[in-house]
Amino acid sequence: SLMNLLLKVGQIIIAAVLVFLILIQSKGVGLSSTFGGGGEVYFARRGAEKIVFVMTIVTAFAFISFSILNVWLN
Repeated sequence: SLMNLLLKVGQIIIAAVLVFLILIQSKGVGLSSTFGGGGEVYFARRGAEKIVFVMTIVTAFAFISFSILNVWLN
């Protein structure tokens, strides 16, 4: 049905966004080193790095929700 198709397409799009968000995060260093900056070490997430972190959590939750809904409807 159309609902199953939309769920599957949405899940694929969310998965691609989630992979992108995970790949742009660098473990242990700030987001600036991903784009060529570097050197500074700090433990608090600030600015763009915090936004990407929160977006990753929200996207992961959306992916899990779509997965559960897809299984439940099939």
